Amino acid sequence: MLAHLVALLSPPRCLACSQPVGVGVAMCPDCRSELTWLAGGPRALGAGAWAPVAFDGPARALVHALKFGGRTAAAGLMAAQIAANAPPGLLAGTLVPVPAHPARSRARGFDQGRLVARRLGRRTGRPVRDLLARRPGGRGPQVGAGRRERLGRDLGIVARGRPGAGRLVLVDDVVTTGATIAACRSALLAAGAEEVAAVAYARTLG
Repeated sequence: MLAHLVALLSPPRCLACSQPVGVGVAMCPDCRSELTWLAGGPRALGAGAWAPVAFDGPARALVHALKFGGRTAAAGLMAAQIAANAPPGLLAGTLVPVPAHPARSRARGFDQGRLVARRLGRRTGRPVRDLLARRPGGRGPQVGAGRRERLGRDLGIVARGRPGAGRLVLVDDVVTTGATIAACRSALLAAGAEEVAAVAYARTLG
C-alpha cells in the first residue's frame, strides 16, 4: 500500500532513460533489451576485471545516473546484474570496494564503489571490508584522461592495514583501462593479500 502511495506522488522511472515504469521496476524493457551483455563470453573479462555488460547505451546511462545524478538506487540494480551473471565462484571471498577520489566522494556525498559493493554483499551474503583508501594528494579523477595518461598516473591508492587470509574481490562500477584496478590489486598484494580478483558492473570495449 505504501509503495503505491509513493508511486502516486512520485511515479517510478527507469534509472537509465527516466521513462515511466511500474512499481518495483528499476529499468524499462527497452533499456534492458539494449544492454550489451558480456557474461559468459571472452569479452566479459578484460582490463583486469570481469563485468556483465559493456559500458555503452543504457549501462553508461545507469552509471552516469549514479555518479552524476545521485540516483543511488542504481547501485542496487548494478549489484543485481553482477550477482545474476557472475561465473560460479567468482564472487567467493571478501568484497573490497574500489575507493573513489576523495574530492569526488565529498562532492557526491557517497562513494559509488562502496555503494555497489555493499549492495552486492547484501545480495550474495559476502562480507564487505573497506581495505583501501585514496590519499587526498593522489592524482585526480580519471574521467577525460587518455589511456596513456591514466596508466601513468599515481592514483594514491593505499591499503588500510593487513587484509588477512582469504580471497579478496575488488568491486567497482565501471572499468576502462584497468589502471585503477591494477593499483588496487598491487596495494592489496603488497599488504599481504593471498589472491585478488575484480568485478565491475560495466567495462569499456576495445
